[in-house]
Amino acid sequence: MASLFRITFLGTGGSWPTPGRSMPSVLLQVDDIISLLDCGEGTQKQIMKSGVSFMKIKHVFLSHLHGDHFLGLIGLVQSMSFNGRTDELNIYGPPGCISILSRAINVGYYTLRFPIRVHELSFESSMEIDGFMIHAMRADHPVPAVSYRIMEKDLVKIDPEKAKKLGISSRRLEELRRKGSIDHDGKIISLPDVYGGTRKGRTLIYSGDTRPNPKMVEFAKDADVFIHETSTSSALEPKVNEFGHSSSRQAAEIARDANVKKFYLYHYSPRIENTQELLSEAKNIFQESCLSIEGLSVEVEKGNIVIEKNL
Repeated sequence: MASLFRITFLGTGGSWPTPGRSMPSVLLQVDDIISLLDCGEGTQKQIMKSGVSFMKIKHVFLSHLHGDHFLGLIGLVQSMSFNGRTDELNIYGPPGCISILSRAINVGYYTLRFPIRVHELSFESSMEIDGFMIHAMRADHPVPAVSYRIMEKDLVKIDPEKAKKLGISSRRLEELRRKGSIDHDGKIISLPDVYGGTRKGRTLIYSGDTRPNPKMVEFAKDADVFIHETSTSSALEPKVNEFGHSSSRQAAEIARDANVKKFYLYHYSPRIENTQELLSEAKNIFQESCLSIEGLSVEVEKGNIVIEKNL
């Protein structure tokens, strides 16, 4: 199980940038594995402010291909190439992303010096990446779009007293955890022989752009961190729903029904100047509602305790 599980908000706006708000992007760092959730305009500058090297990004998960969610990827890829990157970059997105991204990545005159692998996800798909389970669910948006559930696997804890009685070294315990059983002095030892309980893995939900989706309640069930778009307050619900978005009230109801630990409002319309109005509306429904703020880091520590840290 990873020791560091950190989420950093790079951009929290939507549609177009404003002086105090960048386009959507969230950085997820799990030990030394660094990923982006969406990559809107200005993302690479925001990454530099975070103190994380953009050269170390391994995965980019795109919710959909509206410009405010992926146009920053063009500049990011070119900067990586200018700075001598050779490691492969993996990009994931909804149906149709291969065609669009293939054209976008080749915009302008430059030499791409590292491999890029674009993975087109089917709706309701699941995969394992770097020891994590990634689940995609179709979002309710006018273009092909997905919401992501990123799950750390549960960890089987080992009872040190049981292991000590059996004379198993710490090195062999890791082998036992990995394989499920080992031959120890001619005797087969399996995990149940040293079982000391289970540590629940940590979970992040990222909705991307979506109308209220009834499937989201089950998809986000018991998540540690729930990032759901809240483009406007409930006063503009008919209009915001018409364009495939959610209000703060609607997203908070999903957070409450899904029993998440922390809900972060996200993807504010550029017409929204006072996000406190959205937060107040959400808190009236779900007390553990929080504003996403650019530069805010959230760490889910062992024991699934959510801690906020401003960079």
